[in-house]
Amino acid sequence: MSERGRVILLHGGLLAVLLALNWVLPDYHRGNLARIMVLAVYAMGYNLLFGYTGLLSLGHALFFAAGMYGLALPMQHLGLSVAPAFLAALAAGAAAGLGVGLLALRTTGVAFMIVTLMFAQAGYLTILLAGAWTRGDEGFTIPQAARRIAGIDLTQPAARYAAAWALFAVALAALLWIVRHRTGRVLVAIRENEDRARLLGYDTHGFKLLATVLSATYSAAGGAAFALLFGYAGASFATVQYSILPLLWVLLGGAGTVIGPFVGTLFMFYLIDWAADVTPAYMLLAGLALILLTLFLPLGIMGLVRRRLGWLP
Repeated sequence: MSERGRVILLHGGLLAVLLALNWVLPDYHRGNLARIMVLAVYAMGYNLLFGYTGLLSLGHALFFAAGMYGLALPMQHLGLSVAPAFLAALAAGAAAGLGVGLLALRTTGVAFMIVTLMFAQAGYLTILLAGAWTRGDEGFTIPQAARRIAGIDLTQPAARYAAAWALFAVALAALLWIVRHRTGRVLVAIRENEDRARLLGYDTHGFKLLATVLSATYSAAGGAAFALLFGYAGASFATVQYSILPLLWVLLGGAGTVIGPFVGTLFMFYLIDWAADVTPAYMLLAGLALILLTLFLPLGIMGLVRRRLGWLP
């Protein structure tokens, strides 16, 4: 079988299994997996910038929150329906990515990481200061009656799962196309040796800016879907924690692999879920497991699989 055939079989098989689970899983795990797929879209956005382009950001909570509030605020205050509100969320994420990229990409390395963190903190403070509209730390819920699209009630477990799966499937297919396209190969070249990529005639700054905007748009899609499907938008999703989490998901799953963000998100979600049943100090067990994985699986789960198989996009 050709490499293209193997790639289609692997990723198509994952989507088929996830779709089938909607009719098999109990409501608890179906709700968990819907949440995981939405957060995996966020992790895909982070992976595009970090795993494929080599830019370490600590400000992605800004983009996640831009999508979340980009959808929730128009629905809450302007009465927009789901479809236009979701488009507004994507536009908000892309605009935030463009603004951050134009300024942060003037720096490199640790400076880039610090600048993105500062932007994220500024976004968090803006949400708090605009408490009259955002309700600050308290946040607000999106009414159940508003969470419908084409007559489908997205508050129902099966419909919510199907919507999360649809978003995940589109995001996975789009990311697979990007990384196998010329653009993705240039991003990898920039990650490996930016000077050489520039010497070959590529506009490395332009490609990095494009990667930042695409990454922000992916992250905004995850934030918007989270608010829509679970009915809540709050300032806690704009904190530093939500900039660190996608980094952990990507590192665990395998940076620079299309399927890695989902695997890392799935693993960490259920690791914390299991640890919480064992002890009140569940983060201690989760942290210990993460340290061991980092030490013994430095390439991440799918990174190890790629090294064994010799192929994996």
